[in-house]
Amino acid sequence: MRLLPAGDRALLVELGNLDEVLGYYAALTADPPAEVIDIVPAAHTVLVTTSGPLGALSQALRAVTPAGTTQVAGDLIEIPVTYDGADLDDVARLLGCSVSEVVARHTGDEWTVAFCGFSPGFGYLTSAGTWNLPRRESPRTKVPVGAVALAGEFSGVYPRESPGGWQLIGRTTVRIFDQDREPAALFHPGRRVRFVDAGRG
Repeated sequence: MRLLPAGDRALLVELGNLDEVLGYYAALTADPPAEVIDIVPAAHTVLVTTSGPLGALSQALRAVTPAGTTQVAGDLIEIPVTYDGADLDDVARLLGCSVSEVVARHTGDEWTVAFCGFSPGFGYLTSAGTWNLPRRESPRTKVPVGAVALAGEFSGVYPRESPGGWQLIGRTTVRIFDQDREPAALFHPGRRVRFVDAGRG
């Protein structure tokens, strides 16, 4: 673990991998140090902002014992998905299984939002399942809003139309990000997600 300054009110905790981040984040959110304002996880780091002195925060962060579980026990939300994505057949081929097996695996896993990024509302979801899918060799210039996708060990839902290189397996009508809603983002670190098969359209 390495601590790096991030301005005069934050420290960046640099960790070895995502599992370490999740364990550290789970422990930190369960018992946050005094005067902490925000805790933001990423793939290899946790950013912690404070209203107090950085010296005290540094001591507190070094004393954190990562949780035995790598998951924060967040609330569960169900996302209905129509599994008709443009890359669904390719994903089945890459995994060496049928399309129906891809759907069964994706809906059978319970996913957790590990961290957010890329665009407002985009959550990087992990599960206990074995997923290791390459990104597309040629990214799309436009991925439609609500597209459900896979890449590497992650699943995600595109909150708005944007370029993207993930493998598209389906779509949902659930609004993942709505600036007129409070909170605007449906996904936040620790939230558990269950995808539900809504049929093939």
